[in-house]
Order: sequence, then structure tokens, then C-alpha cells
Amino acid sequence: MKQKTIQPEDMPGNYLKYTGRKTIVIIILVALVGGMGIFAICAGSAELTPGQVVMTLLGKGSENFEIVIWNIRLPRVIAAIVAGAGLSVAGCVMQNILRNPLADSFTLGISQGAAFGAAFAIVILGVGTVQTSSTDAVLINNPYLVTISAFVFSMVATTVILFLSSFVGVTPEGMILAGVALGSLFTAATTLIQYFAEDVKIAAIVFWTFGDLGRASWRDTGLIGALVLLAVIYFMLHRWDYNALASGEETAKGLGVDVHRLRLGGMAISSLISAVAVAFLGIIGFIGLVAPHMMRRFIGGDHRFLIPGATIMGCLLLLAADTLARTIIKPIILPVGAVTSFLGAPLFLYLLSRGFKRK
Repeated sequence: MKQKTIQPEDMPGNYLKYTGRKTIVIIILVALVGGMGIFAICAGSAELTPGQVVMTLLGKGSENFEIVIWNIRLPRVIAAIVAGAGLSVAGCVMQNILRNPLADSFTLGISQGAAFGAAFAIVILGVGTVQTSSTDAVLINNPYLVTISAFVFSMVATTVILFLSSFVGVTPEGMILAGVALGSLFTAATTLIQYFAEDVKIAAIVFWTFGDLGRASWRDTGLIGALVLLAVIYFMLHRWDYNALASGEETAKGLGVDVHRLRLGGMAISSLISAVAVAFLGIIGFIGLVAPHMMRRFIGGDHRFLIPGATIMGCLLLLAADTLARTIIKPIILPVGAVTSFLGAPLFLYLLSRGFKRK
């Protein structure tokens, strides 16, 4: 049987088919995020219909509906979207520049470092005010100082990981073990802060580290959203560099990519996103690990499509996890960090069981 050869004139059509299928997947994900967002606004102790939600968003709903949607549910939905996008795109870039399929801000200890920095600012620097209401245990009256503190300590973990990866040549397995050690170190430091803190502030720190999207205000979501948008733009501008790096460090250098600068910039921005998300929302684990791997199954490893695809998948996963946390045993709201851990831990174990090698 004679094998058909691909003619040059067929190449544009094949390429359009290749890119079109990936674009369709991303468009479907955007539609799913929109549908899940409407469902999340409707779901809860006070059941709403999609028609009531739409009318309220158009300014034609009742006063009670406006309070529920604009003050409670919509900020939470937007927070889930922007935080999920940030954590997932950070995980996608970390897995590329460290060449490690298990790399993520949570598994590398960066989230724990950011959590320690935020706890340090709340207790030691006194930027947290303890409340007695049931809606929140701590009010952050200087979120920018908390974010800076969280970023500084997350960069400590980032510096250690970069040093082990670039100068010591630690294997991917070793980097994960280093991340476990860093996470334990920062967790122990946070425990020491709790040991010397007052009883009420101990409860405040524990509540804060659970991971809760309900504490996010419009100001918080606006800041997170602006940083995530800038980060995604930066990552998309370097999408070809990440594709080159995926073929090996020497190949990337041969194509003119400044690997050292690319790695430093990617880790710094990824750490900033993780720090901001943790500072405002608490620890939300495994979103950055799960979303990129899911999208690689659908659209492959081309970062022109993987970066936006993983970003949108992260929105969908965190939004679905938070909706589940609010409705599974309503009116009790579970910590979203616990729900995401239930999603991510099995995948983490699956990847470990398969084993992986440095390319």
C-alpha cells in the first residue's frame, strides 16, 4: 500500500487544524467557567435562579438579592477565578523552567513560606485586627505590608530551589524533597509564632491558613486580578522561550534563550502571584499542580496554548471546589483549601507512583 506524502500546499491546512482544535478546547473552557460562575452565584443557603441573578446584575433585582450577590457571592466567585488563574499559571511555568512535573508553589514550599510571612506580619508587625464575628477571624488593615512580607519569605524558598536547580544540579526528586523540607521549616516557624502569640491570635492564624475565598473584598480581588493579568501577559510574551526550554537547556541556549534570566524572572513572578494569593486567601494547595497536567492531556505541551489553557482550567477547578465547599453540607462552609487538597493529593501520588526522569 502506497503511503501518502504530505505536500507543501497541505501544510497550512494541517497547521490550522492543529491550532484550531486547541483553540476550540480553550473556548469550551471559557464557556464552562462562565456557566460555573452563574451556578456558583445561584448556589448557597439562599437559593437563587439564573433569571434573578441576571436581573440583579442588571440593577433590576430586589435589595436582598443585591446584598447577597454583590456583597457576598460575586466577590467570592471573582476571587476564585483570579486566584485559580494565578496559581495554575504559576505552576505551569514552574514545571517548565525547573523541568519538574511535580513543581508547584505548594509542593516546593513557596506557599508555606508566604504563609509564614503573612502570619509574621499579622502577629509580629501587628497589621491584623482580631474580630469576634463569624464571618472572619482576622481583619487585615494593611494588606500591602502583608503581601510584601509574604513575598519576601516566599522568595527565600524560591532562592533555595533555584540554587539547588541551577548550581548544585539536584535531580527532580531531590527538588521535591527540598520543597518538603522547606515546607516543614516554614510550618515549624509558623508554629513558633503561634506558640508565643495570644490564644485569640492563634485561632486567627489557624483560621487564616485554612484557605477561604469568603474573606476576599473587591479591593483584594482587584489587586490579585491585576497582578495575574500582568503575569499572564509576561508569560505569553515568553511562550516561545518556554517551548525551547522544554526541549532541553542546551537546545534553548542554542536558540538564543537566556535560560538563567528566563528562570529567575519566571520564578520571581510565579512566587509573587503565590504570595499575593496566600496573603489574601490563605493556603490553597495543588491547583497549580493539577490544572497544567490536565491541560497537557487535552492540548499538549505547546505553551502558546498551554499557558492560557492552564490559566482557565485553574479558574474552573478552584471555582468548582469552592462551590462544592459551600454547598456539600450547607449552610456550613468548608475550607476550600481542604477541598483542593482532596483533588490534588491523589494526582500527586499518581505522578510519584509513575516515576519521572529529567529530560
